[in-house]
Amino acid sequence: VLGTHVQQAGQLVSEDVCRFDFTHFSALTAKEIIEVEEKVNEMVLSAVDVMCQEMPIEEAKKLGAMALFGEKYGDVVRVVKVGDYSLEFCGGTHVHNTSALGLFKIRQEGSVAAGVRRIEAVTGKGVLNYLNNMINAVFATSQILHINNPKEVVVGVERVAQELKDKTKEIESLKAQLASSQIGSLIDAAPVVGDTKIIT
Repeated sequence: VLGTHVQQAGQLVSEDVCRFDFTHFSALTAKEIIEVEEKVNEMVLSAVDVMCQEMPIEEAKKLGAMALFGEKYGDVVRVVKVGDYSLEFCGGTHVHNTSALGLFKIRQEGSVAAGVRRIEAVTGKGVLNYLNNMINAVFATSQILHINNPKEVVVGVERVAQELKDKTKEIESLKAQLASSQIGSLIDAAPVVGDTKIIT
C-alpha cells in the first residue's frame, strides 16, 4: 500500500495491542491509514492458513524468508509463512489462520524517530472495545452540545467553534471600546499644569 521503500523497523505483539514500526518519510494520511486497514482486513477475512516450521537457516534463505532488522539467528530458524503474503524468520507465537484475528483497526499512527513511523493497532475484541469507546465519546459530545442526532456531532462542533470565534471577536471589540472610554476618563480627570494636562 505504501510502496517498496517501506521497511519494518520493529514490532510488538501482545494480547492487547499490535505495534509496528516502519521506515517512511512522512506521516500517513487518513486515506493511507484506511488503505492499510482495508488491505490487512482483506487478508484477515480471507482466512489464510499460517504455517510455522523450523529448518536450517540456509534452507530458509533459499526459500526467500526475510530476516528482519538485523536480528541474529542460529543455525536452525523458525519460518512463518502466511499464504503468499509473507515469509519470514520469526520466534514469536502465531495464529493458525488469519481469520482468528477477527478484525484489524489502527488506533494511532505517529513518529518514533527520524524517518521511522509507528502504527498501534488492535484486533478481535480489541476492535470492538475501541469502537465502543469512540461511540461513547461521540454520544457524550452530542449530549454536551445538546445535539439530538449523534451523526450531526461534526456539524454541532463546527457551529460551536464558529460561535466561539464570533464571541472572541466581540470580546476583543468590547475590550477596545472599554480601553477607549478609560482613556477619555483619564484625560478628563488629568490635572493641568500650565497649559498641559499631565496623565500618569
